[in-house]
Parts: sequence; C-alpha cells; structure tokens
Amino acid sequence: MKEKGIEEYLRTEVKKLGGKAYKWVSPGNNGVPDRLVCLPKGIKLLVELKAPGKKPTKLQVKRQNELTRLGNHVFNIDSKHLVDEFIKSCKVLLGL
Repeated sequence: MKEKGIEEYLRTEVKKLGGKAYKWVSPGNNGVPDRLVCLPKGIKLLVELKAPGKKPTKLQVKRQNELTRLGNHVFNIDSKHLVDEFIKSCKVLLGL
C-alpha cells in the first residue's frame, strides 16, 4: 500500500471516532508532520505518514523533536496496522 492509501485509511478511521485529520502545511516550516488529528475532548495529535518501510527525514525528525519538547505527541505511521494501533491509542484517550 502506498502512503496515500495509508493516509486515506487514517482519515476514515479518525472520522469514525468523531474527529478530523487535517492536512498540515506550515509555510516556512518544512518538515512538519503530515496530519493534525483533532479528536473530541480537545485532544490533538500529530501524525507523519510514510510509505511502508520508509523513515522520516532528518528535518522531519528535528521538527518532531521540537514538537515533542513542546508537549505534543507525534506518531510515525507507515502501515494500516500502525493506523489501527494509533486508533486504539485514540480510543484509550477518549475513554472508549
């Protein structure tokens, strides 16, 4: 499965939880995660999506570290299985 398919699957599964997975583009700030996931209860998570087996670039890792130091949660996902694991974590946060 390509990155686009994984991204579509993520959006669909997040929507089932009543949330949105917004495409995040931040002009002048290359390397930010692909998606800002907004869930009920004000929960916000960041997701970097990759094709299976691909890893974040050095710049993406730098941005993820910056965001993590600021108290954000950043997830790297490269498969439908990891989307499913992410959704399980979301359900725990939502108390489902």
